[in-house]
Amino acid sequence: MARVTHVTRTSESLSPQLHDYLVAHSAPVDPVLADLAEETARLYPDLTTMQIGPEQGTFMTLLARIAGARDVVEVGTFTGYSATCMARGIPDDGTLLALDISEEWTAIARRYWERAGVAHKIDLRIGPALETLRTLPEGPRFDLAFIDADKEGYTGYWEELVPRMRPGGVLLVDNTLSHGRVVDPAEDSAQVQGIRDFNDRAAADERVELVLLPVGDGLTLARKRA
Repeated sequence: MARVTHVTRTSESLSPQLHDYLVAHSAPVDPVLADLAEETARLYPDLTTMQIGPEQGTFMTLLARIAGARDVVEVGTFTGYSATCMARGIPDDGTLLALDISEEWTAIARRYWERAGVAHKIDLRIGPALETLRTLPEGPRFDLAFIDADKEGYTGYWEELVPRMRPGGVLLVDNTLSHGRVVDPAEDSAQVQGIRDFNDRAAADERVELVLLPVGDGLTLARKRA
């Protein structure tokens, strides 16, 4: 039986009871991830929505394995939960390029990557992610990408990443429902508008096929066309 915790975000519109049931009937949440979630909640109680929930983490591990991903990139690492999950889904000689701006948050991530036995797979780079992405070779490189950073920057990250995805490569983009605010005309914050702009751009992008899933706070799953 999984150790259920509500210190991470739950999928939108799920009651606590249904979320507990969902997690309990999925692959168990192991002690490393549970401890990471609990430490993050204790240190940053106002930022727990920045961390993906256990069901999304398991989904991302499985997706990395199903896709046969070897080269992964993550934009927005926070304390390392999602990177841990994806790193577990790639082979031992695979690589995950993790991009974040915070030494403080990622210091926690480093500790848990060591504990999870995946630190050797992860290349952490601190600095503005858009600048880092622009320094990378422009040819196809990545099998899997995850965007979970500043919402106003999503479209920029997308435009840098899509050309760098291999044919058949998968992109995941988090928070694309913005807690339902994307359909509320009264919501006009830069963050919400950034998500709306990204959703419109991605849906119209002929380079990919995609679906917006009601996982977590909305998870866009895209596949680059051959």
